[in-house]
Amino acid sequence: MSSSRTAGLTATGTIGAAHQSLRDRVYAELRERIIDGRYPSGHRVVERELADELGVSRIPVREAIQRLETEGFIAAQARKGAFVAPLGPAEAADFFDIREHLEALAASLAARRADRAGLRTLEKLLDRARRAADSPRRTRELGSVHADFHQQIVVMSGNPLLQGLMAPLDGRLRRLFSLTSEPGDGPVMCGEHELLYEAIRSGDADAAERIARRHVAGTRATAMRMLAAGTADAGTDTAAEPTDPGPRLRP
Repeated sequence: MSSSRTAGLTATGTIGAAHQSLRDRVYAELRERIIDGRYPSGHRVVERELADELGVSRIPVREAIQRLETEGFIAAQARKGAFVAPLGPAEAADFFDIREHLEALAASLAARRADRAGLRTLEKLLDRARRAADSPRRTRELGSVHADFHQQIVVMSGNPLLQGLMAPLDGRLRRLFSLTSEPGDGPVMCGEHELLYEAIRSGDADAAERIARRHVAGTRATAMRMLAAGTADAGTDTAAEPTDPGPRLRP
């Protein structure tokens, strides 16, 4: 179980037993369930059921759902309620159009402003990714580490405005990695990240920008292929009736 999933849980198995902000913990738990695919596109999100399951009142659940709706993870329709928003080719294309330009800028700025602490963090993430890539069972972990790598480059850009623009995209990137990562992707992805790291470490802003664009284009092609073929969670038409949630999931 990932640290983000366990952060809000206690020995009693409920979020409500923790003596910290419930709103943020409920939000983080629901977001993680969507990102890792436990709540697929079309999964109905029922406020009352979630409150009972997580051991909290309906207020933090309602606030979490509203926040997730603002971030594009949840959609709501009159008389149908709230459900996990689709992630299909159209949504992914819009996401990649923005990501390509912003990540290229982040890489270019990181190459100009990288410090030793930031580079060490990138090195550690590369090392974690290599270890995860050696095991087919760690595909989803690999996707999470790759997302951390990209997030660290944004931090190293040293541009607060860019960081603010990229922050809402982080969850969507993690969800996309989770849905479209394949066991054989690891070595290729690690190799591309190592090239990007070397460009940033050497201070070559032009190379870092070029490599970042090429890398995003490659991940875009793979994701779009899988979503179009229906081999990933391609989502449902928002006009369609959401799928039945099935049995409740315990935290």
